[in-house]
Amino acid sequence: MLDAKTAGRPAPGDGGNGMRYGRWRVTWGLCGAVALTLAVLWGVQDAEVVSTAASVLATVLSVFGALSVWAWRRSPGRARSHGDQLTQAQDALARLVQAQWREEARLRGLYTPLPLPVTWSDSPREDLRGHSPLIGGPVSCRVDQPDELAALLGPPPRPRRLVVLGPAGSGKTTFAVLLALALLGARGQDDPVPVLLTAASFDPDRENGTVWLRRRIAADYPALTDADAYGPSALDDLLDGRRILPVVDGLDELPEAAQQAVLKALKDAFDPDAPLVLTCRTEAFAAAVAGAGPLTGAAVIEPAALHAAASLEQLRLATAAGPSRTRWDHVAEHLRDHPDGALAQALTSPLSVALARTVYAEGTGDPSVLLPLTTKEAVEDHLLDAVVPVTYERARRRDPARRWGPEDAHRHLTRLASGMARRRSYDLAWWRLYDDTPTIARACSRATALAAALVVLTLLGCAVARSLPGVPPPEPGLAEWYVRSAAVGVWCACLTAVWIPARPAGPALTASLGGLAFAVPGMTVDPVPGVERAWYAIGCVCVLGFSFLLVLYPSGHPSPPPVPSRGTLTPAHRSRRLARAALLVVGTTLLTAVALWAYGLVVHPTGAAGPTARSAVPLWAYGLGLGALFGTGQAMLYFTRGTTTARDRLHPAATVRADRLVTLVGCCAAPLLVTMPCGLLLVLQGKAEAAEFVGLLLSMGPTGLVLALAARAWPYYTAARLLLAARGQLPWSLQAFLDDAHRLGVLRQVGPVYQFRHARLQQRLAHRDMVPTPRPAPDSDTRSGRPALP
Repeated sequence: MLDAKTAGRPAPGDGGNGMRYGRWRVTWGLCGAVALTLAVLWGVQDAEVVSTAASVLATVLSVFGALSVWAWRRSPGRARSHGDQLTQAQDALARLVQAQWREEARLRGLYTPLPLPVTWSDSPREDLRGHSPLIGGPVSCRVDQPDELAALLGPPPRPRRLVVLGPAGSGKTTFAVLLALALLGARGQDDPVPVLLTAASFDPDRENGTVWLRRRIAADYPALTDADAYGPSALDDLLDGRRILPVVDGLDELPEAAQQAVLKALKDAFDPDAPLVLTCRTEAFAAAVAGAGPLTGAAVIEPAALHAAASLEQLRLATAAGPSRTRWDHVAEHLRDHPDGALAQALTSPLSVALARTVYAEGTGDPSVLLPLTTKEAVEDHLLDAVVPVTYERARRRDPARRWGPEDAHRHLTRLASGMARRRSYDLAWWRLYDDTPTIARACSRATALAAALVVLTLLGCAVARSLPGVPPPEPGLAEWYVRSAAVGVWCACLTAVWIPARPAGPALTASLGGLAFAVPGMTVDPVPGVERAWYAIGCVCVLGFSFLLVLYPSGHPSPPPVPSRGTLTPAHRSRRLARAALLVVGTTLLTAVALWAYGLVVHPTGAAGPTARSAVPLWAYGLGLGALFGTGQAMLYFTRGTTTARDRLHPAATVRADRLVTLVGCCAAPLLVTMPCGLLLVLQGKAEAAEFVGLLLSMGPTGLVLALAARAWPYYTAARLLLAARGQLPWSLQAFLDDAHRLGVLRQVGPVYQFRHARLQQRLAHRDMVPTPRPAPDSDTRSGRPALP
């Protein structure tokens, strides 16, 4: 059973009181501190001091609505998902998982013509099994028998936990996929839903087992986080109620130092009788068990070696009927004459059989070229080298107008594999593509680029402001000072984002440092006559820091995010979401209008000497306009950053589009948010002219725009993709290329990421030099060096 105290969230029934009350204390504390300061200054009877303090109070009150919404929206509600919602969520998850892995099994050819008849049974190594009565009796099954797979796990005497071991290329991932599909096909109403997860994304130094499970399932199946459909706690309750069966694939894909920690984290995350499936290479699991102990209550199984004759029969069945099947006659004779030869040993491995099927059974080459090879490793390397060019050449014969031929595909896939090897990852996550470009991967380079972009955009905005009729020109040196201070502010924000942890205080500290960066250059000039420079610097830190905060809280730190943002304009639950967005706009508008009305009533009750003496428009009217703009910006972010629905397709390209949508909406809202505090100050100072607001938006809006762009994954991905494409290392249409490789079976899809279909293929490509053309394929015409046409 999941331990709620270690899951990174409040225990059930707690309702998140500590977190919720903490945010409300911050909100009320800020307003209370300003109100207390105003009360103290009121006794000074200095009209100028009181007026200035009242301006600050009005500014804080104008955004109090947004702070209140923040405190309310981010508080975990006490409500829980009810029984019907949990059943619906579980059924929706089962449909999503089944549809996803059925398609993957088809693309991988797992049922073509039939699954390899690999027999899995109890491991002979007693040191890898835990001595527990929960294991039950002996375990044995064949992957080509779905009934045996479906009956593998269950209540005693069957085990509820399983560890799948074997050497590289033994078919552990294939077993996990077929097991999940078999369990889903025979699933009853109360049976848990198997969910395949890759262990490569588990960092035990940053999160425990339950937090990782929750994060990965929410990322791979975001429909479960749809609170309108399934309630606010569907995912947590499904995990707590053991209604999800985690199938964790590839423990050996983690660094050796992390394998023991991950095994221990998985043991700590579950009770001994909670369902769990884990796959790993045998030696890696033995090393992890030596430090963390065996997985309690888990049956440990390993595969029996395939018979070469059975593998050859599978290859014959996969070959088109007719003369093509006679190509295997020489192979059959060789196996009879050399039953212990290199080829016979290679055909005992499911990996080699799958590669031979792709290269020769589905291709046009002659498998006789395998006969002279002297070692099992040489046969496997030969097949790995041939699979990419043969696959793409076969696709080009079917469609001569294809965009990518064998040479281009081999070059691009080699580049991707090399980048994944440098990151020590088996996941091809598009939002981590920037790691392959040193210019973007280094924090200092990113900060320099962002600062330069802000300088250019600010200069452009100031130039446009000067050219507009009715907009007053900036004071001498003001534009230049602003550009310098803005560049320093973004530089500071970018660098501090690397060191400041992603906690509630992180954005506030980052925003304060950004405001301080604005204030330091202001100490060298005389910004406002009659105001001491120290007070002016403090004002810059408060006002501009708060402006930064309005952008940083909804967007995040100005650095590459660990996961992409989810956003959609789906019409699902539009009535509720539109109502909440409208409430947010109306509430913020009214609060801003009331705050400015109170300021005018208390500070300038007669209105004769008030800040609106030059204008017939009352303060509350300006409050309505500014509040509506501010509320609209917040509502745009709220409405867009919604969850997906169960009808949405889980695909890497879809996550790119979702993050791009959130980025574009944020870029529209951020300039409004960052200018809101300064716009209120213009109103309070009696400068509430349309030209003043336009000039402020053009000069300060680029700051919010750059901060919003720097906090999303899509801008970094786009910059890295274009840079690598310009160098000829990746295609210009990267997502189309990856989708094509997935449909051809070279890549496999696991949630929002791609992986190479075989880990050994990734390793082989990563360690080969990047060459203009690959070596001739085995079914090629040796005179021309190109694959032979049928």
